[in-house]
Amino acid sequence: MHSSLWASLLQACGAGFRLFTFTTTATLLLVEFTGLSSCGVDQHGIRTLEGSQTRGDAASHNPTLLPFALEPLPLGSIKPQGWLKDQLQLMADGLAGHEYDFYRIVRDNPWLGGDQEYSALNEAFPYWFNGLVPLAYATDDQRLKNQVLSAADYVLSHQQEDGWLGPETNLSRRNFWARYPAFLGLAQLVEAEAGTDMEGRILGSMHRFVELMHSMLSDNYTGFVAHEGDDFDEQWGRSRAADMIVGLQWLRERDPRDNTQKLHECMQYLNDKAYNWSYWYSEGIYIKQDLDMVPVNIAEKMFPFEHGVNVGQGLKAGAAIRRFTFDDRVAGSARRGVNWTFLYHGTPSGVVIADERLSGLSPVRGVELCSVVETMYSLSYLYQALGDRTFADRCELAAYNALPVMLTPDWWAHQYVAQTNQPISHVLEASPFWNVNKVGQTYGLEPNYPCCTVNHPQGYPKFVSASFVKVGDDGIAHALLGPGAVNTTTKSGAEPFTFAVRVPLWATKDTKVSINGKLPTPVHPDSETGLHRIPLDAGTNSVAYTLAANIRIEPRANDTVSIYHGALLYAVPVGENISSNHSAYPGAPPGVQEYTMTPSTKWALAIDPPTLRFNNALPGTNPETLANPIWTLNAPPVSITGTVCEIAWELVDGYAPNPPSSGKRTCIGGAFDIALVPYGSAKLHMAELPTINLASE
Repeated sequence: MHSSLWASLLQACGAGFRLFTFTTTATLLLVEFTGLSSCGVDQHGIRTLEGSQTRGDAASHNPTLLPFALEPLPLGSIKPQGWLKDQLQLMADGLAGHEYDFYRIVRDNPWLGGDQEYSALNEAFPYWFNGLVPLAYATDDQRLKNQVLSAADYVLSHQQEDGWLGPETNLSRRNFWARYPAFLGLAQLVEAEAGTDMEGRILGSMHRFVELMHSMLSDNYTGFVAHEGDDFDEQWGRSRAADMIVGLQWLRERDPRDNTQKLHECMQYLNDKAYNWSYWYSEGIYIKQDLDMVPVNIAEKMFPFEHGVNVGQGLKAGAAIRRFTFDDRVAGSARRGVNWTFLYHGTPSGVVIADERLSGLSPVRGVELCSVVETMYSLSYLYQALGDRTFADRCELAAYNALPVMLTPDWWAHQYVAQTNQPISHVLEASPFWNVNKVGQTYGLEPNYPCCTVNHPQGYPKFVSASFVKVGDDGIAHALLGPGAVNTTTKSGAEPFTFAVRVPLWATKDTKVSINGKLPTPVHPDSETGLHRIPLDAGTNSVAYTLAANIRIEPRANDTVSIYHGALLYAVPVGENISSNHSAYPGAPPGVQEYTMTPSTKWALAIDPPTLRFNNALPGTNPETLANPIWTLNAPPVSITGTVCEIAWELVDGYAPNPPSSGKRTCIGGAFDIALVPYGSAKLHMAELPTINLASE
């Protein structure tokens, strides 16, 4: 089954300014429709995990970097189109685009001269900045550009005399962690503001900071490892060090100046004392079972590796380290880390089950929004660095399922955690989560900790900025599938040009391409990258790419299943009785609401998998006419019909518990057909469904 999906425009300008226009169609994403706070840690125990990845003498390290398998393009060269453009504009018009106006931990943050923060780590502003930069330039929204430029101007103007970036004037409070997202945000701003005064100011500031960082790290890892008299929690910086290594590598490749050796030595110093993800992802060390069943003293000792956001960020660690150590073993650990994370703690929606801590496979447990966006970024980085197509498949799964389900359609409210089976969103009688309160799965401004409020904006903008990549000297590839346009310069001039499209692993043999109106031909993707290369002549070319997919039924624990078509997870939509109240947060705009959602339809259902059938989009569906917002109930024009019946399954403490065991599933009414819908569109949903054989009922 296949259908035209979304339109994707690629414009690649060579040295001779030749212009190619590619129209890509496919059957996938939501648009198939197409056109689609700290926790106590046994530090001594953690330090035993420092010693098995590549280490060495920082001063003797060779200052070169392995190239990316797929080279990223600079921020601003890729723009969203179609429904994805609509989503980013909703973000710009919603909470993400207005936090700078009213949200005190952004507007009055210490990084900007204020005194409002939720954490001694001073991370709120860097989180926000890291997401707002790509959102501002992907939407080309001048209001948002003014926000990030004004914020950057303040931070740069207030860089401390010794080079420190940030508000910490007490040396005992200085720790590197919050500099990581700040550095990544500044790097993106350099790319977007290339050729302006801001570019030079930022690069100069970054080099002054690197000089200081090098002197601190070479002085017994000051600012990274806590020593007597220091007043900071070291676990965050040491578990997330890969993000700073990525930033340093960006500076090394963009504008190393005379700091090449110091940049590499900083990477090595960080690697020397970073919590060792390669060791964690080792047989006999990694905890595969539900952590609730693990002795508390063991679980707490390993907390930095179990914290969901750390996991999302740490997935990229091996790939980042490999670039400067040239050690393929750490790349292997990254692959193993992704595989194990999703096998033992993964959701059907493509991310990590971790309500602050890894939580096994239960559809009751929570998925943290911060972890969703960090996992997406890590997976896109892994695809660029290592070229394994599975990383791109997983990134798209998260982008089209896990992320949109956690935001209201207007992007003004979000959840702190989502549940795979969530037929109700309200104040719970008791929390089933590890460290999340009873309102954590409601939609609002701050359903739990504020970190997800400031960190969530990076999700779709960074996905867009990773959607096209450079391949070889003159090729361009559509790496993460979705509607987008890219303008970039290649070395080919008026010579033939290579364009490539990624073929997902779920694509069937009917997936084809057509060049300039010729008969479609089957794709032959590279087995590693999944890229199907299309040689094109100079001039203007049209490439039609049609993806084909079948229904996929994936088993989950306890005789349950999750159901897919293409990159979309499908769920039983639970009718939504929605009530809301304006947030009591001081100065909150009218859009800032707190929501309660209760079911208006049956949710306690078991499904008979052989009855499933896919309902394609209507013939001639135009991606430009898709509903906006698209991630709302009944907006996507595709569904999967299946036969279900109601079973005995009641709420416990205000939420849906684990499904009843197979021996306790008996229909309590007649069988009936139901239309499953894309998961991201159903804020109340059941996506891990108990199975039943209705033929025997």
